[in-house]
Amino acid sequence: MTLAMPQTALHRAPDFRAPARVVGDTPARLALPAANDPAWELADERALGFFGASVEGDAFLAELEVSGLRGRGGAGFPAHRKFAAVASAPGDCVVVANGHEGEPASAKDRWLLTHRPHLVLDGLLVAAAVTGASDAIVYVSDPELREIVDRAVSEITAAGLVPAEVTVRTHLAEHTYVAGEESAVCRSINGFPAKPTSKPPRPFESGVRGLPTLINNVETLAHVAWIRRHGAQAFAATGSASSTGTALFTLTGAVAEPGVYEMSLGEPISALIAAGGGSAADTAGLLVGGWFGGVLTGDHSTLRCCYDAVREAGGGLGCAAVTVLDAGQDVVALAGELSAWFQSESAMQCGVCVSGTNAIARAFRQVLRGDAAATHHENLIRWGSTLSGRGACSFIDGAANLARTAGPLLAAEPLDGKES
Repeated sequence: MTLAMPQTALHRAPDFRAPARVVGDTPARLALPAANDPAWELADERALGFFGASVEGDAFLAELEVSGLRGRGGAGFPAHRKFAAVASAPGDCVVVANGHEGEPASAKDRWLLTHRPHLVLDGLLVAAAVTGASDAIVYVSDPELREIVDRAVSEITAAGLVPAEVTVRTHLAEHTYVAGEESAVCRSINGFPAKPTSKPPRPFESGVRGLPTLINNVETLAHVAWIRRHGAQAFAATGSASSTGTALFTLTGAVAEPGVYEMSLGEPISALIAAGGGSAADTAGLLVGGWFGGVLTGDHSTLRCCYDAVREAGGGLGCAAVTVLDAGQDVVALAGELSAWFQSESAMQCGVCVSGTNAIARAFRQVLRGDAAATHHENLIRWGSTLSGRGACSFIDGAANLARTAGPLLAAEPLDGKES
């Protein structure tokens, strides 16, 4: 059962129905002018040149590599390597657009599927052409989004834009955090509960119906469609050397205008927060990469929003969800809430995940009840550095990140009657 989080400014679901805004001089690629809200129609996308010329597989793989596109689902894995792994497999295969978005702080995928579903489908068809897949699936967990995508699928089919050898369809999954993990995606489509499985094999080896399966986040596929239309060099003309292009950021928390923003990767996080009417310097901290990324405390106003820079700062860019914590925010109390959420969202399949999330939540709970034993601080630091990578999926890593980043805050207060 999903834990219901309080509807504060921090936890309030971001509005994915409003137009996305563009930060600074970022070239608008996925964001739309407000006049075109709530969505562009198929004719609008075709007028921009999408659903264009046929794709030659090897040539596009080379183009994708030159673009430097990294997956926008959380891991930031090079897109061309995932495409190439499935394209090189013999026989039939499957491509999946993952729009599940279980991260509570993110709304970018829902924004894309609400406002630009045809663009995502164009990217999915490019993926099918490159890999030779006969089955193309959009994976969602919101019935309303499924209706929107089904309508878009009907429109591109009626327009003759779907090759005869390809079937495009949607799949509705349960809405839990772990249901968006790649092996859980395949398991759900195969008719089983959406829970992760142990690896190997990985989906690119054996996924949907036992076939090699390429799974990409819907934003990744939207960029794939853009690259097919405009080329790799144009895509990489913005962004940083290691994080090319733009990304959709979900901005929430202590800002005047929360929502979805498009910004070039590598720009300072202060520019994003200022665009939303907030101040990066006047905060208690940041959640970068959603609740999964842990807490960044201190002044991070100069932090660059690229995969490498955020990792070096002790966090992760992840799905590009940024939550600004108000200067008055009790970060330890927040960590207690989030640890309880991790405890409730565990798939309950791996002993290390069950015991680890329980222990982390219990430690924060005891601290918040007034237990100042130094062991809580020590345990959280230890769990934060030893639990990551030990589950069938990476869910335990999120709880560990929370322990690793929020645990040290306990040392700022007297423990066992002594100054730390």
